[in-house]
Amino acid sequence: MSSAPRPLKGIRVVEFSHMVMGPTCGLILADLGADVVKVEPAPEGDKTRRLSGSGSGYFGTYNRNKRSISVNLKSIEGLEFAFNLVRASDVLLENFGVGVLDRLGLGYEAMQEINPSLVYCALKGFLNGPYEQRAALDEVVQMMGGLAYMTGPEGRPLRAGASINDVMGGLFGVIAIQAALWERQRTGKGTLVRSGLFENNMFLVAQHMVQYRKTGIPALPMPERVSAWAVYDVFETADGEKLFVGVVSDKQWSQFCNAFGLDDLLLDAELKDNAQRVARRDAFMPRLCEMFAGQELSQAAAICESVGLPFAPILRPDQLFDDPHVNYAGATVEVTLSNGVRTQVPTLPFEYGGSRLNLYRDLPQVGEHNDAVARELGYTDEALERLRPSLGSITTAEKGVR
Repeated sequence: MSSAPRPLKGIRVVEFSHMVMGPTCGLILADLGADVVKVEPAPEGDKTRRLSGSGSGYFGTYNRNKRSISVNLKSIEGLEFAFNLVRASDVLLENFGVGVLDRLGLGYEAMQEINPSLVYCALKGFLNGPYEQRAALDEVVQMMGGLAYMTGPEGRPLRAGASINDVMGGLFGVIAIQAALWERQRTGKGTLVRSGLFENNMFLVAQHMVQYRKTGIPALPMPERVSAWAVYDVFETADGEKLFVGVVSDKQWSQFCNAFGLDDLLLDAELKDNAQRVARRDAFMPRLCEMFAGQELSQAAAICESVGLPFAPILRPDQLFDDPHVNYAGATVEVTLSNGVRTQVPTLPFEYGGSRLNLYRDLPQVGEHNDAVARELGYTDEALERLRPSLGSITTAEKGVR
């Protein structure tokens, strides 16, 4: 936990969130140095701490560098504690269902009354419009927003293999929050910003929407598409592995042919430019498939790398732990999971001042920072004792659960 740039140091964020979209937003702000106080339901804490299967990695991925308080918001003392925290915060972010925080008295208008400088970020399934009241999941918006159609074969829509709308929706929330904080510098006033899951999905498929308007032809799913480039394929190698290779310019075609000894293809006048090669893919693709089938993955990859061609072995996520680039200093941080296992987690995918943003606080235990936050808000020993029944205790229900 070494020192690193923390450009948002001094900004306090109160996070009412669960699952992926909200925690991602809070994670990015926390990695950037903001003091993110995660408000969890007392006494069990965020339910993603206990998810199994495909959800078992959620909490460990999206909650480092945060502090945790556990509060019963349905108690008078607990709700007042939350109000006091909001009064002392710069940002509130939430990603619960429509109206949930309003019913608790923590909606935007109520919070603006007690803290006019507050930036309030609501992360929702849909922004203003006919669908605003609908419940949403990443799957829901991928299915109705064209992304699942584009990912799977014709007639077999397929959800992308990661929570891309949740993660990007959280990222767009951060962008809006930072813009609102900058505006507050001039006006002294906070504002409401909202990020939508469905709208994020529309942003992702916009190129295919515009493609239709330009060509009059609906975009085909990726497995059925007419490629824009002659070589943009996954090839089987001699050792049973698979290798993606892309050749996306005339220069790369020349490099590709020279590197793999395909002089006759390079000299073929009917394959001179990319458009010609796309039209004649059927003539030379069997040749390329046969060539790669005669080489082991490491050999073919080394040739591609030596001449600067885009290439990639096809890996599972668990295999990334052995990747030398993933293991390069700063690419990951190490956190402690609820089962005590220490594991690498990727850092944010950018450098700031020449450095990657690192870990300065491990995954919090449920309510680990109850006392510390309460004292920062001015609670005396006597007031804290009155508050304590409304707080979760890490010494009872969830001790040691990160």
